[in-house]
Parts: sequence; C-alpha cells; structure tokens
Amino acid sequence: MATGDRLTEILDARGKAPGAAAFVFDGLRVDVADFARAADNAAAFLEAQGLRKGDCCAVWLVNRLEWLALLFGAAKIGVVIAAVNTRYRSADLAHILAKSGARMLVMEPGFRGIDFPAILREMAASAAPRLEKLCVLGAAQGDETRWPTVACPDFLNDGARPATLSEDAHAPLLLFTTSGTTRGPKLVAHSQTTLGRHARDIARALAIDPARDRLLAMLPFCGTFGMVNVLGAFAAGAPVHVMDTFDAKPALDILQRERITLGFGSDEMFRRILSLTDEPKPFPHARLFGFAAFQPGWRELAAQAGRRGMALHGLYGSSEVQALFSVGPSDAPFEQRIEGGGRPVSPQARVRVRDLETGELAAPGVSGEIEIDAPSRFLGYYGDPAATAAATTRDNFFRTGDIGHLRGDGTFVYETRAGDAMRLAGFLVGPGEIEDELKSLDGVADAQVVAVEIAGQARCAAFVIPRAGAQPAEETLIAALRARLAGYKIPARIFFIDAFPVTESANGVKIQRTKLRDMAMARIA
Repeated sequence: MATGDRLTEILDARGKAPGAAAFVFDGLRVDVADFARAADNAAAFLEAQGLRKGDCCAVWLVNRLEWLALLFGAAKIGVVIAAVNTRYRSADLAHILAKSGARMLVMEPGFRGIDFPAILREMAASAAPRLEKLCVLGAAQGDETRWPTVACPDFLNDGARPATLSEDAHAPLLLFTTSGTTRGPKLVAHSQTTLGRHARDIARALAIDPARDRLLAMLPFCGTFGMVNVLGAFAAGAPVHVMDTFDAKPALDILQRERITLGFGSDEMFRRILSLTDEPKPFPHARLFGFAAFQPGWRELAAQAGRRGMALHGLYGSSEVQALFSVGPSDAPFEQRIEGGGRPVSPQARVRVRDLETGELAAPGVSGEIEIDAPSRFLGYYGDPAATAAATTRDNFFRTGDIGHLRGDGTFVYETRAGDAMRLAGFLVGPGEIEDELKSLDGVADAQVVAVEIAGQARCAAFVIPRAGAQPAEETLIAALRARLAGYKIPARIFFIDAFPVTESANGVKIQRTKLRDMAMARIA
C-alpha cells in the first residue's frame, strides 16, 4: 500500500493546507479544518451509539455534509457504511438493511415530497433483524415507534472526538449496491484503501489543480459515480460545490456563477442543462466533463456540447471497479474521446477481453467480455462469497459482464452489457450499431434494438420513437437499412413507441432492455 492511500491519510494531508475550501453545500463554505472536525464528531457519534469496528450503519441521505462526515468518521473507527439510494422504497430498504446487518439507520425526515418515515413504516420490523435504532436528521424523536430514535448532532459545531481509533486499511468501509436482480441488489464492499487509491489516481490522471479547478457534484453520494468524483477532487485539493440532488436550473447557475471546470453526470443531465441556455458558449471555464451514456442520441449530444465549448469525455466504471475507472483521453479524436471506455486512470490497472466463443483472450479489435484487475477493484460482495467467486477469475480479474474490445494503445471500448449483446448469424453485434443507423433515417427520433428468437433463429427487433409530426413506415425503414447493413443485422420487425421503459438508479436513468425484449416477443407472438 502506498503512503497516503487511506481516506484518513488524505484528510490528514489536506489538513496541512488550513483555510482551503473543501466543500460548498448550498452556499455554506466548509473548509478543511471544518470538515476534519465534522469527521471526528461523526466518529464520536457513531461510537456513542454503540457502534464498533465491523458494525454497520446504513445511510439514507441526499447529498449532505453529514453523509461525507459519516464516511470519513466511520473510517476512523472501523465502522461499515451501507449506502442506501434515496429512491429506494420499503422492499429495497428492507433488503439492504437485512443484507448489511445494519445496527443503525441514518435517514432524512423528508425531502421534496418523499416521506422517509412513511416508507420505513411500510417495512416489517422483522425484515431488519439487526436494526436497533434510527438517527433522523433534525429530529429529537419521530413517530416511528418500533425503534428508538436519536437526533443527528451538528457535526460541524460539536466538539467530540472518538475515544477509540480502530482503522483497518483493507476492511470493508463502504457498501455500494449493484443495479439489482430479481433477488435484490448485491452489496459491493470497498475499503478506505480502494477508495483512497482510486481518488488519488483520479486526481493525477485528470491533472486536477486546486488553483484552477472546481467540481460541481451533481450525482448522489449513494452511488459510485457520485462518490468517486467528489473523493478525487477532495484528494487533489480542489473545492467541491455540492447539489443535494440534481436540478438542471440550479446546476446551470452554479456552473456559470462559480466558474466550474469539472463535472460528471449522465447524458440526460447534460442535455437538460444545455437546453436551458441559448448562449453559444455558456461555459467558458469548462475543462473536463465526463458523461455516462444511458439514453439514445448521446453522440449527437456530445457533438452539440462540443460546439458550445463543453468537451464531453466518455467514461467507464461499475460499483465493483468504481466509477471513473477510465476516461476518454483528451488527445484522442472526438469519436474515440466520447466512447464509453477510454484509458484507465490507474497505471496499475489491467484490462483484457475474453472471446466468448473460444474462451481465449482476444486480440485488439475483437469483441468479448471485459475483465479487469486494478487497485480500485472491490473486496467482494458483502456476505456473499459465492457471488464473489463467480465474478472473479482464477487469476483475480473481475468479470465485468460487459462487452467491449481493446484498441491496442492502452485504451479500450465499452460496447454493451453482455445481456444486451446479440449473437446474430454467429456474429457478436452491439445494438448501438443498428440503433445509430436507424436514428440517421428520416422521421426517427430515437431507437432501441433487442435480440429476439423467431422460428428458432436469433434475430433482432427495433423500437422507434418517431420525430414530432413524422409517420415513418416499417417497410421504408427496413428497406433503408438493407442498403446500409449486413443482412443479419436487419431487424425482423420495427415497432413504433411513444417512450422507452426506464428505471432510475443512483447513477442515472437507464432504459429497460429486458422489458423491451419481452414487449417485442409478445408483439411478434
């Protein structure tokens, strides 16, 4: 372990520059000394509530100072933090509390119409057998009678310090959730070393300069995408302007008023921000903005943003290897810079691709499953050694379940999830290739392509959202595609739809391809 890789060591190193701004929460400036005190107070609070090394505390908060203070405070005394998505409802919450064995839940009393205590009341007490108490922000007691309730103290102004420091650089500290399955999401365990090393790698790879750079944190801390960009900026000493939750208009205001140079979000977030201003170059201070592509039309968005002075960079990451695992290089051509994938931020990271047909490692340009070994990789799935073993190769690479290919220059390309990739006429085909061709045709606003089985053969089907006022015909679109694509890539059917089914995660809004596949099979049948 390199010196300075723990989160607590990063905090100590930042403390050598007193007075430097660390965070700005809704106008409240928190300098490094303030934050160090808040972390100490959080550690003392956790300890006072009876939590000890190895115990778990679940955090169900929007982006607040308390969230980060609890994380750094927990690192000091060896407590585990389970991140709970604020979009979760009773069934999701019950799963996380039970799976993590959380002894305490720190939660919001309510936020923007979401009644957190009401959601908790819908959950059976037996669903969280180890939960002992609730900590509710700003409330001495609540109406949740099944568990004792304590108020969350003022971490900035209280003066307590933990009595017992019990750090463990390699023990679980933070549990992220995966996107989930029918059995509920898995808990992805990271230590303060995997988090800290990755934060330092981000700071170095992105050349974050505290004298020049300012980050706008728009994504929720409960997800890896929202957490790691904040930790990277903090490790570099750059001030972080935090939004409690994303809203396009305030984001635009902060970007312009604070001369923000760095930002990370989904394609839809940047699309909404750009739509609010007609200025030709609204962000003259923009330096590096990374985006994850979840929606159709992301290439067009990147081109539009570039013309307006905001150079977008493609990214790659997951809960298991952390977000911002890799970034599209600034010196790459536009088409390569915006693709998912890019160059790993850690020089120690190793990326390889395994051919799905032969099981052998694939040469550059050949698509297969991406496998990764890196300092940022997870410890394992918390409490689930079988799932950890299934996701790990014999030589300790993580099987990502993503399809992509190597470029041969130290970069790689993410193509699609393995479940979304289509094997057509013996060839592995990414749906994006066909979707891009469809979107280039007259009358097509957006398109999604999924694999289906027709008469025992693997084919593909497409869903198209027509442009406003247009009425494209299925036969016309198929005929146009025949002139552009190989025969096995031509959709067997094209269905017209008003909107794609989506689901919200901590990292953005994602299209439900599985639901589209079911819809296609039902319509074909």
